[in-house]
Amino acid sequence: MKKKAGLLLSLTLAASTVLGACGTDKAEEKGGDKKASDFKVGMVTDTGGVNDKSFNQSAWEGLTKFGKANGLKENEGYRYLQSEKESDYLNNLNKFSEAKFDITFGIGFLMADAIGKAADQAKDSQFAIVDMVVDKPNVTSIVFKENEGSFLVGAVAAMTTKSNKIGFIGGVESDLIKKFQYGFIAGAKAVNPNIEVVSQYAGDFNNIAKGTQLASTMYGQGVDVIYHAAGGTGNGVFTEAKNRKKKGEKVWVIGVDRDQHQEGMPENVTLTSMVKRVDVAVEEVAKEAKEGTLKGGAIKEFGLKDKGIDIAETTENVSKEALAKVEEFKKQILDGQLKVPATEAEYKTYEASLKK
Repeated sequence: MKKKAGLLLSLTLAASTVLGACGTDKAEEKGGDKKASDFKVGMVTDTGGVNDKSFNQSAWEGLTKFGKANGLKENEGYRYLQSEKESDYLNNLNKFSEAKFDITFGIGFLMADAIGKAADQAKDSQFAIVDMVVDKPNVTSIVFKENEGSFLVGAVAAMTTKSNKIGFIGGVESDLIKKFQYGFIAGAKAVNPNIEVVSQYAGDFNNIAKGTQLASTMYGQGVDVIYHAAGGTGNGVFTEAKNRKKKGEKVWVIGVDRDQHQEGMPENVTLTSMVKRVDVAVEEVAKEAKEGTLKGGAIKEFGLKDKGIDIAETTENVSKEALAKVEEFKKQILDGQLKVPATEAEYKTYEASLKK
């Protein structure tokens, strides 16, 4: 079924290219704004896929909202191509630029090289990438202050744990995922400087079995709260937590990117989630592209103050004390009193300040 859908999409894209070559809108010829109905926006997922229950899915939700708000038809005015492997990235990006889409989003930092090449090959096309800066005049880079949100859920973890031992599971070890890691550790240490935090990387964003294995080891070592920043690999963390909950063990998972409360059901193992509003960012950039106000080469950063980062609205498993502490830390971050570390070096400086 997936192959048939891919073939149909490829044929449709090819047809769009031919039609695009046959004529040009008169408004464009006169230098005016393109009609809303002619605007086309594409999105290329990474290997996690559009239903990863994480940032690919969030990005598509944002693009879908934009499309519907502007009267665009799915698969015509807005659509996505799913990447099954890394070598698909550039090919998928090129399909959109060749079909004269107005802007194409590449979702995930792993797509940085492909976005750079696509931008060089199609200098008249606009691209955007999530979670990485690509220095090209026709690329908009969308980044987030994940360390701020991770700090908040770290505080929640520290105020919830009974074993005084919590864990972090990352996908591919990188500067991006370290922002999640060190923000989380810093938030936990802000509540309890003596708390133990165990960190592991799966080396993959799409390996459920590896996520289950790492979670099993951590829970087995006494960790009772795990925060994952591992994309689809994180689904394995939920699987392990739910299996343990069925056996009477009380363990928690902290979700990432979206409110992952539902992923912990029916066993109800999701403590909270660090929400990263990729949907809001994608919708905003698409809107600017449509309005003609988007300046390629710009870096757009979203943090707490931009409502691009927060903890999940679902708070049924978070204590009132922990929620109060979250609000306290939010105010400190927004007021500039608290600078949340984003790197190992910044974290070491932060940790030293706690000991004074």
